[in-house]
Amino acid sequence: MAVSDTLLAKIRGGEQITTAEKLNLIVQLSIPSMLAQVTTVLMFYIDASMVGSLGANPSAAIGLVEPVTWLFASLSSACSMGFSVQVAHFIGANDFEKARAVMRHGYIFGLAISFALMILAAAVAFPLPGWLKGGTDIQHDASLYFLIFSFAIPFVLLEQLSASMLKVSGDVRRPSFIAVLMCVLDVTFNFFFIFPTRTIEVFGIQIEVFGLNLGVKGAALGTASSFAVGALPLIYFAIFRSKILAWKLDKERFVWMWSYIRNAVKIGAPMAVQQMLMNGAQVVSTMIVAPLGNISIAAHSFAITAESLCYMPGYGIGEAATTLVGQSMGAQRRELCYSFSHMTVFIGMGVMALMGVVMYAFAPEMIGRLSPVEEIRELGTAILRIEAFAEPFFAASIVIYCVFVGAGNTIRPSIINLGSMWLVRLTLAAILAPTYGLRGVWFAMAIELTFRGILFLISLFRGSWMKNLQKE
Repeated sequence: MAVSDTLLAKIRGGEQITTAEKLNLIVQLSIPSMLAQVTTVLMFYIDASMVGSLGANPSAAIGLVEPVTWLFASLSSACSMGFSVQVAHFIGANDFEKARAVMRHGYIFGLAISFALMILAAAVAFPLPGWLKGGTDIQHDASLYFLIFSFAIPFVLLEQLSASMLKVSGDVRRPSFIAVLMCVLDVTFNFFFIFPTRTIEVFGIQIEVFGLNLGVKGAALGTASSFAVGALPLIYFAIFRSKILAWKLDKERFVWMWSYIRNAVKIGAPMAVQQMLMNGAQVVSTMIVAPLGNISIAAHSFAITAESLCYMPGYGIGEAATTLVGQSMGAQRRELCYSFSHMTVFIGMGVMALMGVVMYAFAPEMIGRLSPVEEIRELGTAILRIEAFAEPFFAASIVIYCVFVGAGNTIRPSIINLGSMWLVRLTLAAILAPTYGLRGVWFAMAIELTFRGILFLISLFRGSWMKNLQKE
């Protein structure tokens, strides 16, 4: 049995856990997720550089609809979390049979939701770039990219649902490995799908490489194909190989329980509404950036990709926080909830503060890898350096949000996120963009992330999110 499995069993068994064991558990659950998150971003970084080599217009076409692709992926994630949080609580209470029952409901209900999202996304694919005020020179490519992505939504949900189920059960290694594999496949598919047949030189040898020359469409097909391939082994691991969640462990016949659906909606609905409005805010932000021109659109998109290298470790630590707080809540361990929440938050802030320093120092190289266009490089470097100062507080908002999700409290963090985004970031961006251009938009973003992080820290320290737990 792995050390992490032993320590998680201590949580469920009511045993005392030392500070060193807590730190060990956080590290063991965080590291695989952090590596997977960083590898994912690195691969998207390479993905973006592949498209960037085609010029500013293809990059702008993808950047224009990218926030809306995040919206649909986030809605799938909200659906997944509605079930996985319940699974974490049942596992913490040592009720593995109910955990598996919730998991079955998640697959059935989740697939139904994913097909509805797929139909909706396909229906809006062609008018969408016009709604976002993209130029006519990029609208066609943007529509095709989004249309191809829409058909991958069921696979996106299956991948997210299976991965989240495994993670809350304590198995972070398999989903992390598959995340890395998906990224490698994405780059491989793009290598053949985006570019034409060409001759490349490897160790002084000329090799002819086949290519479909699909450009932006090839990037979309590569991403969709990687999700489809990655979802299948995750489903297999979750349903057949998990020590806790494998369906073969069930002794009783499956019975449909609407209470699990209602609980999932109670947990997931605030997250879904938040994601809709947060990504809606990203869309509005794109609409603020779009009139600044294709150079600004491309620099904005590339800088977001580059910045992801800094905040993905925060999400990795946040995933560990969700698992640890979720199982501690299920086990009714108030002291552990408090301890794990504070330790994960401060570790996340420290890691992302360091990453902020790295981002500031290497901003020219990070953007330079993504585009050969000098104007994009110069603008992207400037806005990344603005954002670097906000990274520690961005970490606080990421990890504390995950803590609250693990506790099943999704309303308050959703309100904080929405209020901060709509009232602070977008207001400031709309005011600053006409005068300061894209730099003004990112200055508004840095101020808002700092403000949001402070609000989350205040909410964490007040401790009311643990009100359903009795003092030990």
